[in-house]
Amino acid sequence: MTGYDRKAGLLMHISGLPGPYGIGDFGPEAERFADFLAASGFRAWQTLPLSPSAAVYGHSPYSSPSAFAGNKLFISPDLLAEWGLIGKGELALMRVPNNGRVAYEDAVSRKEAILLRAYENFRGLGAYKTRFRKISDEFWDFCVSEAPWLEDYALFSALKDIAGDVAWSGWPKEYAGRDWSVLDGLKRESAFAARLDRCRFEQYLFFRQLMGLRDICAERGIELIGDLPIYVSGDSADVWGHQDLFELDEQGRPTVVTGVPPDYFSKTGQRWGNPVYRWERMREDGYGWWMSRFRRALACADRVRIDHFRGFLGYWEIPASEETAIKGAWKPGPGRGFFEVLARNFGGGGRLPFIAEDLGVITDDVREAMEEFGLPGMKVLHFAFGPGMPRNPYVPHMHKRECVVYTGTHDNNTTLGWWREDATEDEKENLAAYLGREQITEDEIARVMMRLACASPAELAVIPMQDVLELGSEARMNTPSTSCRNWAWRLTGRERTEAVAERLKELAAVYGRIKRNEPSEGALL
Repeated sequence: MTGYDRKAGLLMHISGLPGPYGIGDFGPEAERFADFLAASGFRAWQTLPLSPSAAVYGHSPYSSPSAFAGNKLFISPDLLAEWGLIGKGELALMRVPNNGRVAYEDAVSRKEAILLRAYENFRGLGAYKTRFRKISDEFWDFCVSEAPWLEDYALFSALKDIAGDVAWSGWPKEYAGRDWSVLDGLKRESAFAARLDRCRFEQYLFFRQLMGLRDICAERGIELIGDLPIYVSGDSADVWGHQDLFELDEQGRPTVVTGVPPDYFSKTGQRWGNPVYRWERMREDGYGWWMSRFRRALACADRVRIDHFRGFLGYWEIPASEETAIKGAWKPGPGRGFFEVLARNFGGGGRLPFIAEDLGVITDDVREAMEEFGLPGMKVLHFAFGPGMPRNPYVPHMHKRECVVYTGTHDNNTTLGWWREDATEDEKENLAAYLGREQITEDEIARVMMRLACASPAELAVIPMQDVLELGSEARMNTPSTSCRNWAWRLTGRERTEAVAERLKELAAVYGRIKRNEPSEGALL
């Protein structure tokens, strides 16, 4: 590997892009952000999961009703207007003031209305046979190719609507138990069939726009990095549609759930509540559900970060009756055999296109699997300067080339917020000593940590956009184990300056993450 193989990237979720519709989407602002990356010399864009979100889970992208479907809130009304599916005059009616936070309630109501209008225009008066014939042909192909997950998701969504939005385990038994003598009859009813058709159409729009953004990134030499949570929500199309693959009782409720054990940060551990996989059953068909999931993820991104990677080697299993994680136990995951199947399916071009989230307490078997299958791990600089700093695995001189370094992640405070509120005096003194300085001020901490990330031996350095803008804890994306004010930070559109791009380009050039004479084109944020 040469120095020019090194890359720098930004962590920026789609929801946080600016724009007039209450939430970021795949429209003009996404293309503008890709242009900003290109102008900055940064060649990777990492997002959080793009799955549907739900208000009941605080719109967390890690708690979704589907591991395969896309979040329709990210569908761009501007692009729908360009395609003729809605009138451009209707866009003004959807505008929502942007105060730097996602306006979820407004975004949901407005997007629902505009997507309904787009669907009615597509189907109305036979327009799908005439002016929208090309879209209709693409839509048909999409429905056929994605049927293995799309049909379950559309049916699950429609049943949830008519069942009053209760969890599927509380549905009438013919729905919960997938009684096809009943469900097939429902699907033949015109109103219900229209619900299914509209859901499929929304998913087609989502993935068509996402593929357009991926093409835009590719044209600019930008790698798109996705994110895949290891577990799925119990109240999801995945669990409802594949009940034999999860540890459930006869009513469809989990008998055991996931989490992590008690540790320094929590005396009771964390009870996540996701159902546990029946790994032995999954092994019988070569982990077919998992391979389909990875295939779908890699159709949407160049590389994918796997959240809670260690769960494939061993996981903390908690009886569902327990309110905390204290009485859980470690259970073996699918282990090496799973990664062998993964390598056969996705390793043909060399190294597997995944990043392993290996934060926290990591055992030798996890490290060995990562090493054997060439999976880069994560190094977070916020964790680097505590006790035992010279040998701390997160400190830059300890990084391997085959890893990804972050200043912080979506679960961390921003770097400025960390410095103000979380970093101990020892950490501050250790960081200053590491840099040969007497002290570091809060005015410079974000730039200092960005520089350390870019200087790391790691082949990829990723910086959250909040750190680029030197924002405090008010811009934090998520605080684990809390349910308020998460997943809502957003650019206002007033942060765009040429100086930001020039500063990033200098970092990328100085530390060999682009060629010094590499030209950069495109609009600036």
